[in-house]
Amino acid sequence: MKLYFLKRRQIVKKDIKEVFLFFSDPGNLRLLTPSSLGFVMLTPSPVEMKAGALINYIIKLGFIPIRWTTLITACQPPYRFIDEQLDGPYSFWHHTHTFTGTEDGTLIEDEVRYLMPFGIWGRIFHFLFVRKKLEKIFDYRAKAIGQLFSPQEASKLINPERDKIS
Repeated sequence: MKLYFLKRRQIVKKDIKEVFLFFSDPGNLRLLTPSSLGFVMLTPSPVEMKAGALINYIIKLGFIPIRWTTLITACQPPYRFIDEQLDGPYSFWHHTHTFTGTEDGTLIEDEVRYLMPFGIWGRIFHFLFVRKKLEKIFDYRAKAIGQLFSPQEASKLINPERDKIS
C-alpha cells in the first residue's frame, strides 16, 4: 500500500483570523471546488468548526456521484484544523489545514496524505488519473483563494510539493 502526499503553500494578503473564518465554514468549499466536481453540501449550515464535527457532501467523479463524509479531528482556531475522510473515494484521507500570520498576510498550508483503494489497480488508477485530477483540483483551489483574498495582486504559491510517496 502506497501513501501519497500532496502539499501546497500559499500566502494571501489578509489577516489570519479572517482567513481562518473563511476556511472554517464548510459552505465555502463550493467556492474552492471546480464546478466539474458537482460539489453539493449535504450538512445544513451553519456548521460549528470543532473537533468532532461531521460534514457530508457529494462530489461527482465523471458521472458518478460519490458521498463524502469528513470528521474534524482537530481544531485550533485560528491556526489549524484537520479533516479525515470517514466515507468516500479513498481508503484513507487526512487533510491538515494550517494558517500562519506573516508580515505579508497569512500563509495557508494544505497537507494531504491519502491511500488508494483496490491495491495494485488503485496504484495504476492513481498514476493514470487521480494524481493529475488532484493536482488540477488544488491548482483551481489556489487560484480561487488568490482571487478571493488578493484580487488586485496574485497571491504567492510557494513550492508546491506534489504526490510524494512516503
